[in-house]
Amino acid sequence: MVKRILIVEGNTREENNEFTKVGINTHTESLIESLNFYNKQLNIDIANPSSDINLKKSIDNLEKYDGLIWGGSSLNIYDNTEEIRRQIEFMKECQKKIKKILAICWGLQVAVTVAGGEVKKSIKGAHRGIAHEIKINNNGLSHPIYFNKKKKFNSPAFNFDEVVKIPKNAILLSSNNLNNVMALNFKTSVSDIWGIQYHPEITYEKMVSLIHFRKERLLKKGAFKNEDEINSHVKMIENEIKHTEKTSRMRELENWIKYLYEN
Repeated sequence: MVKRILIVEGNTREENNEFTKVGINTHTESLIESLNFYNKQLNIDIANPSSDINLKKSIDNLEKYDGLIWGGSSLNIYDNTEEIRRQIEFMKECQKKIKKILAICWGLQVAVTVAGGEVKKSIKGAHRGIAHEIKINNNGLSHPIYFNKKKKFNSPAFNFDEVVKIPKNAILLSSNNLNNVMALNFKTSVSDIWGIQYHPEITYEKMVSLIHFRKERLLKKGAFKNEDEINSHVKMIENEIKHTEKTSRMRELENWIKYLYEN
């Protein structure tokens, strides 16, 4: 049976155009490529609530989807811009109408905010292309998102913000030294939301490209002291590539697709 899913692009169209100019896939393009690795029969639509002119049409059609994947973004939810407010409003509608949601990084932050949680700038530092030693807790070990996943793992990740208050009745699934909330599961009246604060769908190679692409921005915000530190960090990520197996990296995505096909 063909399943119909909606992918929500977290970046603005302008940001994605900048990606394209330098030959970097958008987050939606990376996600579709990773989904196709497991299942080429998915019927996929795309929405960009920050940039789409007519969101009403998308909102009116939400109930036709079997699932939703909401991807990453360079936005910060506490900035409260028009682009962010549009995403929050769209997530509210999705949580009313779509049963199965996979919320990735920024997607997790939007989903948590809508459900009554809170996101702030991470006080312990940022994940700059990689998250180290994510540890699955006992709840996570029994959750289907982590079926066949190693109890401790590294993952592609890029975030400066973190969930500091989880929604009511949410279940924490994994953590690491920088972010207490690396994965959680919570339900709204309709939606069962699997949320992760990292990117199993994105390669480390793309993360390296993003670091170079955002170099000036990262230096300006103090994510790196200088170019030498950037180069050293990139070498560390490139070494991680040698020890990373694709299907292990993307296990969460594989498990969510299996869940999508369950009744």
